[in-house]
Amino acid sequence: MNTITFKQIGIIHSPYHLPKETPIQAIRSTAFGSVEVFPEYLEGLLGIDEFSHLYLFYSWHKAGPVTNYRVTPFLDNQQHGIFATRYPSRPNPLGFSVVSLIKVEGNILQVGGLDVLDKTPLLDIKPYVPDFDHFEPTQVGWYGKRAYK
Repeated sequence: MNTITFKQIGIIHSPYHLPKETPIQAIRSTAFGSVEVFPEYLEGLLGIDEFSHLYLFYSWHKAGPVTNYRVTPFLDNQQHGIFATRYPSRPNPLGFSVVSLIKVEGNILQVGGLDVLDKTPLLDIKPYVPDFDHFEPTQVGWYGKRAYK
């Protein structure tokens, strides 16, 4: 297998310090925080202030190792394959969130809707573009039949 290496481009600052404090998805969060992009990537922020929402890609640096590829997600009482869930312990601990961009101050992005731990390593940022990123789902799997709503 190939080794894949990511560069940390910044750090996410949030009010959450323990995994149990974080909302289960960004859409359910009212938390505000900041995304500190390291100075060497400052040029990459040119034009980002013209978008209302951003994808943040990050490392789930506090997630435990994968011990099973069948998991019981937070909103259900049945097991599902890990790739059919958003369970945090994964073969590659990558996470993403869609957040609202409030303000850009140099290399600091003020954002809303955070659902990550404080000091989460930032790997990438991409703008949310409705023409590319919005779909009307026709199936939502176990989520539509989940035990907890």
